[in-house]
Amino acid sequence: MVAKVNISRNLPSQKENAIHDETVPESTVQSGTCLRNGNLQTPRGKRKVQERCENIRRNSSRSRRTSQPQNGEVVEAVTLFEVVSMGKRAMQSVVDDWIEVYNQDRDVALLDLINFFIQCSGCQGMVTAEMFQSLRNSEVMQKMTETFDEETGLQYKKFMAYPWILTVTWPVDMDNEDYPLIKPGPYWKKFKANFCEFTAVLIQQCQYSILYDSYLMDTVISLLTGLADSRVRAFRHTSTLAAMKLLTALVSVNLNLDVSKCHAQRLCEVEKNRISVKRTNHRLDQLERKRKKYEEKPLEIENMMNAIFKGTFLQRYCDVIPEIRAICIEEIGSWMKMYPDTFLNDGYLKYIGWMLYDKHPEVRLKCLLGLQGIYNRKELVSKMDLFTSRFKDRIVSMTLDKDHEVAVQAMKLLMLMSQNCEDALSSEDCETLFQFVYTMHRPLAVAAGEFLYKRLLSYQGTEEEVPPKGRGKFGANPSYMRKLITFFLESELHKHVTYLVDSLWDWAASLLKDWECMTTILLEDAEEGEALSDAQESALIEIILVTVREAAEGHPPVGRGAAKKILSAKEKKIQLEDCTKITEHFIVVLPQLLAKYSADTEKVANLLQIPQYYDLDVYSTGRLEKHLHALLKVVKGIVAEHSDMAVLEACSRAYYILCNEELAIHRRADLARTQLIDELVDKLNELLDDSWHEGEGLCTDEEGICRIYSTLRRIAAFHNAHNLTKWNLYGKTSKLLVFEMQYGSLPVQVILPALQCTYFALLWQLHSVVERSSSKETVLALNRELRFFCQICACYLSHKDKDLSEKAFMILCDLLMILSHQGSSDGEAVGLLQYIPSASLQSKMLLFIQDHVFREEEEEIKDLTEEEERKKEDYKLNDLHRRRSLLAVYCKLIVFTVVEMSAAAEIYKHYMKTYNDFGDIIKETLSRTRHNNKIQSAKTLILCLQQLFQKHIETHGSTNNMDLSFMNIKELARRFSLTFGWDQVKSRESVAMIHKEGIEFAFQGAAGVEGKCLPPNLSFLLIISEFSNKLLKPDKRLVYGYLQRYITEPMSCRGDEWHPLVCYRNSLLANEDEESSVITSLREWSSISRSKTCSFKRKLSNGSLTETSHTETTSKTPDLQCAPELTSAAGKSRKRLKSQDTCLQECLPFLGPAGLSRRHSQDVIKAEGFSGNSGGKDIDEDVDVDVVGADQN
Repeated sequence: MVAKVNISRNLPSQKENAIHDETVPESTVQSGTCLRNGNLQTPRGKRKVQERCENIRRNSSRSRRTSQPQNGEVVEAVTLFEVVSMGKRAMQSVVDDWIEVYNQDRDVALLDLINFFIQCSGCQGMVTAEMFQSLRNSEVMQKMTETFDEETGLQYKKFMAYPWILTVTWPVDMDNEDYPLIKPGPYWKKFKANFCEFTAVLIQQCQYSILYDSYLMDTVISLLTGLADSRVRAFRHTSTLAAMKLLTALVSVNLNLDVSKCHAQRLCEVEKNRISVKRTNHRLDQLERKRKKYEEKPLEIENMMNAIFKGTFLQRYCDVIPEIRAICIEEIGSWMKMYPDTFLNDGYLKYIGWMLYDKHPEVRLKCLLGLQGIYNRKELVSKMDLFTSRFKDRIVSMTLDKDHEVAVQAMKLLMLMSQNCEDALSSEDCETLFQFVYTMHRPLAVAAGEFLYKRLLSYQGTEEEVPPKGRGKFGANPSYMRKLITFFLESELHKHVTYLVDSLWDWAASLLKDWECMTTILLEDAEEGEALSDAQESALIEIILVTVREAAEGHPPVGRGAAKKILSAKEKKIQLEDCTKITEHFIVVLPQLLAKYSADTEKVANLLQIPQYYDLDVYSTGRLEKHLHALLKVVKGIVAEHSDMAVLEACSRAYYILCNEELAIHRRADLARTQLIDELVDKLNELLDDSWHEGEGLCTDEEGICRIYSTLRRIAAFHNAHNLTKWNLYGKTSKLLVFEMQYGSLPVQVILPALQCTYFALLWQLHSVVERSSSKETVLALNRELRFFCQICACYLSHKDKDLSEKAFMILCDLLMILSHQGSSDGEAVGLLQYIPSASLQSKMLLFIQDHVFREEEEEIKDLTEEEERKKEDYKLNDLHRRRSLLAVYCKLIVFTVVEMSAAAEIYKHYMKTYNDFGDIIKETLSRTRHNNKIQSAKTLILCLQQLFQKHIETHGSTNNMDLSFMNIKELARRFSLTFGWDQVKSRESVAMIHKEGIEFAFQGAAGVEGKCLPPNLSFLLIISEFSNKLLKPDKRLVYGYLQRYITEPMSCRGDEWHPLVCYRNSLLANEDEESSVITSLREWSSISRSKTCSFKRKLSNGSLTETSHTETTSKTPDLQCAPELTSAAGKSRKRLKSQDTCLQECLPFLGPAGLSRRHSQDVIKAEGFSGNSGGKDIDEDVDVDVVGADQN
């Protein structure tokens, strides 16, 4: 025997003990005997056939043998499947070898090819063959079936591959296994490419010889059609791919025949014109015969194509497997591009149109890609009128497809339709597609940007039609820029210009980087008809800022990419060139723009952000200090003119950038900053000295209050980014805060900036202490100031002014977060600054959240105008943003354990009611706290449910379990259970703690030790039953065992009032066998003494059940000793563990913090209250031994 290559464990091979491929030629079939399952009448006959088959295999593969090293040995590929799958030889030589064998013995070669397709399907079975002529037609038709043989356990498929009748035998579970076309990995990906190449090369090499022998193609087409009709996915998938590639190759052959036929026709005409009419010419006769031959061959090819199309495509284009449907649609698209005369008509286009509605994205994607190849060629578009009118709306709607790649390709297809089809898209369609430039998915936005650019911002007319004013220095860019501004303003998405620019960046970079053109439009005095409006100027300035940022940073805006991309060398070079261009241009132009628009708040705030993208060394290297002086002068004037916080912060940011100590210009900038701060502080001192009176506060008119307010705002804006400690602002501003706290008579507009200034002054002092080594006295003094400031903020939480109280809350939360992380690791002195809020302060903050975030405001129902309705919606949106900020900053304190985690229970209560507004914040808080401490997080959840339940009991009573309030609590518990996800092992600690705490709460207050009276909180068991499905099966048994401790007399727990207990018990029982075993255990519990039960409960409440000694356990219950090693359950296979039913009830390592086991710990479980001979029935159980430590490291 010749050794075979064993590529993988699932790869079909021809080993004696694995797969048996028996191909029986015509000579071996005698008297119509069919070889099924490889069994012959006699051993001698069987041995004879095997010898013949072996000789045939050797002869057919002699020229294909390829030596390949494997495990130190040389093995040879002897089958087509092995040669193709290895891909070590050129496919053309492989096919040529096969053709050579075919010419010698076509039956042997065909059977080899049949085996190739069967093996490519991953069939680990046997193929037998018999001649069609040896059986009657009626008998053949009766046996063309696919059946299951119960005796052998094998699946049979018998079908016609004319002139052969093939019987394929394979294991029943083959459809559940991987086969070569769907196996992962680069090897099998290459195999698929080799398989397709082999099919194409086979037709290509046979087109001049055996393709038209009426034997080869009839057999192959019959084989593939029969396999494509199988119920087995592997057969259908492989045969469909082969048949479609076969048809594609036949289309190429037909195209070649058309070329040859035209060439022969021209030769005949030339020869006819060359000779006289009366003379005969042998060459002309030869050319005529050749031409007729070329005319006959396409008919045969078309018959083959029709047979494949009708036998395979029409059956499989709507197959249940999406991969098969995708193959069919992909190939029919290629046929239409290759051979439009035959395939590009409505009879074939309808299949692509129908599959545009396919539920699988891969199929829809293949449809769009096929249509792109058609609409990209203008000569083919004329045949698409009916298809365009019928399916255009569907393609437009596919831009909203849930699969991003489908949406992107739909947009690209619509762009091609817009370019090559006149009036294919209406203006409404275009306006709809233009809006996709604002989408978050960048590839779709870029595709929409290309559509917008080619439709609106690029000129495709003739030179004579270009407007005369577009021929100047900037060409047509000014007109295109005006179009872009108009489009942006008409979109009414004011804050989304960043996404618009990013969408157009790849296509309109030359336009968007023409900053000289943009600034010229702003600075030049245009004619009255061409002057920009105020809104257009604002939009253009915003576009300038965004384009500068995009060019300098080199990555998409927030939301358009997961992270900052790594730039290539070419991209870095372009980025440096753009930065240089930005610096050289705006160093000169920016002061002029700021001077022109100094009175406009929005424009100035945007323009002042441009210097952060400068290469600031150019100021000194290019000797452009005069432009720096002009910039500092105009910025100083803007600070004096404006009190808007956005403008002031932009000015502060500009000074911060220019005052960088590493720059050569920082001395000039620092001098200008110092002069500005001196003027502001002197002005503040003057105003306070004139208007401040001890005991009375500020005694001045409204104008004086406004001057103090604006000055404090300017100082606060600069104090945020600059260290102003040397001006000693803390004493001045803290005096205002203390007076307001004591007397409450100061204007709020003065207190707000004073509060900010005080906060920034303390932060700068804290920064100095941390960065430099300070004395203990300095640290203690700062500590007193910080604590006093926290008291001031806490006092302001109850201030009547809403803005002031919320600002105080935000500052207080930020300060507590900073102080909580000043640990001893930063130094002994700095560790003194650590501050944990007191219980009273935490209570005040929680009440503040309840009042300002979750308080519902009643809406007045009245008729409003459209403008009033718009203002109301804007107010609601801003109010929601404000409340989300308050909740987020408080939840951050919970996550980082600055405040007690139990405070989150009050927030969790509002999870369902406010899910649309705050659901994401609450879910993230729940997830983070669970990650920090699973047990405490579970206790917080159960505390939330307990508080809601107690409120329900106080309002509706303990027996009303169908009330809307109770159902809401139950639904909230269900929502909480969903947050644990599907990984039960990861969440088992938390879920176990919820059940433990819930059971204890449910039986809290039961009358007497026996609990004979109905517990008042028994209905709470219905609520925690929502978490039962998150328990692992062994954990359910353990939780049920804990529940039994509270039911000393099960027979008394009957009646409708005990319905919650029954429901909860049923949620813990997995099946009837478990229920019967548990009932037996209940009866056993009735005989347990009262004293031992009480003792057992005390141990559970203390969490010390798993801490009992090994000696005590051994002495009391030697037969029930259970001391397994608690191993991690995550990532390991489940083990079957035999244990006593009663012992499972005792194994409760999750009952309290003291009993929490850790991974790989040795714990001994005490079984108390049982005698040594009270063993129960052994049961097999899937026990995941480590109940609590699976996720602990």
